[in-house]
Amino acid sequence: MALLTASGSMAETYKGYEMPPFEVVERRDAYELRDYAPHLVATVRMEGGVQRSASAGFRALAGYIFGGNATGEKIAMTVPVGQVPDRSGHVISFMMPARFDQDDLPVPDNADITFRETSPERLAVAQFSGWAGEAVLKRQAARLRDLLERDGHEIGSGPRYAYYDDPFTLPWKRRNEVAFVVTK
Repeated sequence: MALLTASGSMAETYKGYEMPPFEVVERRDAYELRDYAPHLVATVRMEGGVQRSASAGFRALAGYIFGGNATGEKIAMTVPVGQVPDRSGHVISFMMPARFDQDDLPVPDNADITFRETSPERLAVAQFSGWAGEAVLKRQAARLRDLLERDGHEIGSGPRYAYYDDPFTLPWKRRNEVAFVVTK
């Protein structure tokens, strides 16, 4: 399990899957402030609504890590699957395992997949369970935005969504997150 029990702990894994490196710097009643370290992500932009974009983006990125690349190399699955609204669609992302840098990754068969190194950033993150449909995501984002405004945080960008569990996980056992970049 992830090491998320005490402020200042570093997250490592969730259910055995590698996750982006972050440190919990503060816990509030309904959210955490986390400092994320740079990490490499594979991204693909998909047109359409929340579910359609997430599903199509997941399939494209899963195809890459399951061998849909120039060398046929299989790359370990990580968590979470990230989703960020963008114009008329969404950018879907997978973190690449920490053992890779951009020069080590095989070229994707899908030309729409790109890679980028994230910058260090502070995120305000709220967890929730259940199915993450569009209405639920909007409600969770509005709730977190209201809490951040109440607590005097300046919101930089967002919302961002993160999904940690496979589609077969029971709704009440699912881990989803909504996040906003906040200034330090």
